[in-house]
Amino acid sequence: MTSDPKSPSLSLDDLDRLRNEAESEFSSIKNDADAETFRIKYLGKKGILRELVKAVRDIPAESRPAFGSKANELRVHFETRFEEAPWKAGAIEAESASFDPGLPGFPILQGSLHPLTQIRNQIRDIFLSMGFTVSYGPEIETDYYNFEALNTPKHHPARDMQDTFYITENHLLRTHTSPVQIRVMESMKPPIRSIMPGRVYRNEEISSRSYCLFHQIEGLYVDENVSFADLKGTLLAFSRRFFDEKTKIKIRPSFFPFTEPSVEIDVECFLCKGSGCSLCKHSGWLEVLGAGMVHPNVLRNCGVDPEIYSGFAFGIGIERIALLKYGIEDIRLFYENDVRFLKQF
Repeated sequence: MTSDPKSPSLSLDDLDRLRNEAESEFSSIKNDADAETFRIKYLGKKGILRELVKAVRDIPAESRPAFGSKANELRVHFETRFEEAPWKAGAIEAESASFDPGLPGFPILQGSLHPLTQIRNQIRDIFLSMGFTVSYGPEIETDYYNFEALNTPKHHPARDMQDTFYITENHLLRTHTSPVQIRVMESMKPPIRSIMPGRVYRNEEISSRSYCLFHQIEGLYVDENVSFADLKGTLLAFSRRFFDEKTKIKIRPSFFPFTEPSVEIDVECFLCKGSGCSLCKHSGWLEVLGAGMVHPNVLRNCGVDPEIYSGFAFGIGIERIALLKYGIEDIRLFYENDVRFLKQF
């Protein structure tokens, strides 16, 4: 504003022009010298904004209240902004002098694979090296693929072994990855050698040893003249590569409606080497998976002639393997996303 603040010709429009000029100069301040120049010109004892207050007496009486209020508001506005500005007490120059562009940046935190993913990948890679392929299927299944095609009709008592999440009468969250075996046998002709990793769901009470969802890897091998000895040799080779080269396995009879005969496989405790410890409950053995020879009815349901072909199947619980391998006592830790826990892997 070029008008003299003491001039009786000052008006409210002059105050608006003065505000715009002051705002422009304020925004162009880049260092302490610019700030001091602005302070003297506008906020000093004889600065423009302070002189405005004295000029009120020269304003016509009817305009004095509005002019005086606006002039005082303008002065307070710029005094406040000036006091809060970053260049106060030499902050601009001090910051420029202390900044070293050659310093390394802040470290970027890197994530890692979840322990369950790590276990799944280890198991998958072992079977891939043995000639198996990987197959996947839907997590929402029909009753046919989850039960009936696996030799478990509606009246079969084995259905009570699995508490199921039903979506509709005929659709459910799969309780195992075995339905993928059915889909593979329907879409492929023997020889078939494949593993099926995935998430499964069961309506179980959540505790330190059970959860409403978990992960499995199932395996299937169908060809001519496949015997129980092939099953035993495959699982022994897997156990020795995953746990220890000297690991022993123990085969116990069991029951699954889709295999006959059915067995459960124990491995020698990798911690105590069979002598007994708290991990294996002093038995020297750890239960790791269920397996068996594919039931002839399952082969027939998939269009495979059981008079020509035979096969074996097995299922591994990834959480169970992880609990045993890492000595973890609570399955819920895998799902709580506690960074302190996950960082250990």
